[in-house]
Amino acid sequence: MRHDVQDVIVMTGASGGIGVALAHELARPNRKLVLIARDSKKLEALAAAVSEQCAVVETAALDVRDRDALHSFLADLDARHPVDMIIANAGVTAGLGPNRSREGDAEADRQLDINYRGAVNTVTGVVEAMRLRGRGQIVLVASLAGMRALPDMPSYSASKAAVIAYGHSLRGWLKPFGVDVSIICPGFVTTPMSARHKGSKPFEMSAEKAARKMRQAIERKRAFYAFPFVLATGIRLQNLLPARISDLFMGGFKAEIEEDPRFRK
Repeated sequence: MRHDVQDVIVMTGASGGIGVALAHELARPNRKLVLIARDSKKLEALAAAVSEQCAVVETAALDVRDRDALHSFLADLDARHPVDMIIANAGVTAGLGPNRSREGDAEADRQLDINYRGAVNTVTGVVEAMRLRGRGQIVLVASLAGMRALPDMPSYSASKAAVIAYGHSLRGWLKPFGVDVSIICPGFVTTPMSARHKGSKPFEMSAEKAARKMRQAIERKRAFYAFPFVLATGIRLQNLLPARISDLFMGGFKAEIEEDPRFRK
């Protein structure tokens, strides 16, 4: 056991585009990063790279849908190294079916299970320990699509809207106990997941730039941070309009979402 670790950060969805970039952005000496994802090989490669920047790296090949396994791991980890921050970052996307037919049931279930229930499973694995200690930070990675639903991505948008609502509720509950909650809503970020999004992606930015903005918001303990600024502001203003007028602006976001190659594995 290392005694020079100053803080312990846990992140799910660590092997994806934003997760990888954010792991590098958060890595530093005297910090323990605990990286969780399903792909053990990707985790091993990431841990090797991040360990050059970070004093301690631990990985766990877990599915956030498996609540019992995730909670068991987090309980054991917290007993060894009290968790200072947990970042619920795991997420998947899908869209409508062929020729704009309805989305598949299995794909809708998968998005709700990973994006929302997986975030809840992640938080509930450590939140009571944080509450009793009177310190800690919970970070929920949502999406601009949770602020204004995309017509071609019904369940994805709904799952991210649920994450936002969950985060607001957590913040109100936990603030008196000294636990901070940050909700992060990125726009389009250049990642393998974004590459399957065949349509307009205004103000798309690199994963590295997005991770830098996310780190800054996390360190400032911002309650809610949506970016890029221009797109996030446009969504806020659009939400003030009558629905019929607001809907007219969504035509520019028409897209087809290619099937996730991991979907049938």
